[in-house]
Amino acid sequence: MVAGACLATLSLAMGTAMADPSGAPTFRDLAGTGSDTTQGVMNSLSNLITIGGTKEIGSYDAASPTNSAQITTKDPAVNPNCTINRPSGSGAGLDALVAARNATTPPAPKCLQFARSSKDDHATRAGQHLTYIPFATDAVAYAVLQTSSINKRLSVATLKSIYTCDPNFTGFTPLLPQFGSGTRQFFLQNILGLTDSPTYTTSNSCVSDNDPIDPTRKLLENTGNRLLSDSSTSPTAKQQIEPYAISSYIAQTANTVSDVHGRTVLGNIGGINSLTINGNAVGTRPVFNVVPNVLVQSGPHTQNVFVGGTSQVCTNAGAIQSLGFATRSDCGSTAIQTDTSNGADTVGPGE
Repeated sequence: MVAGACLATLSLAMGTAMADPSGAPTFRDLAGTGSDTTQGVMNSLSNLITIGGTKEIGSYDAASPTNSAQITTKDPAVNPNCTINRPSGSGAGLDALVAARNATTPPAPKCLQFARSSKDDHATRAGQHLTYIPFATDAVAYAVLQTSSINKRLSVATLKSIYTCDPNFTGFTPLLPQFGSGTRQFFLQNILGLTDSPTYTTSNSCVSDNDPIDPTRKLLENTGNRLLSDSSTSPTAKQQIEPYAISSYIAQTANTVSDVHGRTVLGNIGGINSLTINGNAVGTRPVFNVVPNVLVQSGPHTQNVFVGGTSQVCTNAGAIQSLGFATRSDCGSTAIQTDTSNGADTVGPGE
């Protein structure tokens, strides 16, 4: 059973979560990238979690037009090879973590210690020596414009018909975030029972993952002011529909993260209230911090921060709830692993 996080009672005590590490030290022992969905809550936790009075987590936001193209995760005077391209989304963050732990050339090992992920794809990453540590519960619904005539109570069957271009369901403009997005994959695969792929929008030509305002860009997840526009240059805007993380919507509308929901509202899949992380909702999912196996087994700082119900992440339940998520009874569990090997990875300084 999960504890609910409700828009009406959301605490604003934590303030707005800041992008990338803020305040001293500039470079943190535990650096991570990845999911857009969980960047706000991890940014908030990064300002709360300390060891010996020093902030431990350096959480870097996902790629976007407003963020720098590259990030530097470690002090160049100590490790000059830790400037990397900023990953965009869960999949890219996980790929960057694996590359950073395995590489002997830039990006060098020890540049990253964790990845944020809103999807559990451990079964597809055999041999990558990763542990998926759940820390909160999210849910996925769908967003439409406030002025849209689209029904705000669609069933899973209807949404599946819309996203497979069923000719009996015209009058919709279905959108998806870019491939690699955890929210996209979860919506298609776990809610609709479809298979995500880089060519999904080619096979289903009515669906687009391009930004309708700037078609040269791919859509970023959970950004309603970009994905749905009712401007005169977008005549089909009122037919647009796209998946949205409920936690992101709650936090955005409460201004605990940057508010980019625009003029969107959430629909209720199967009639379940979308302004609450409800354990009965069809779109409920765990979200994870993914850590190399070697750090779960031997890294004292990593264990202190991420591992077990008494870890600092898990005991900061108020921060988790203030960013729109619900808490979990299995927070900190290390049961989900791609494999049980450490590979050639070793524990680095501060990890």
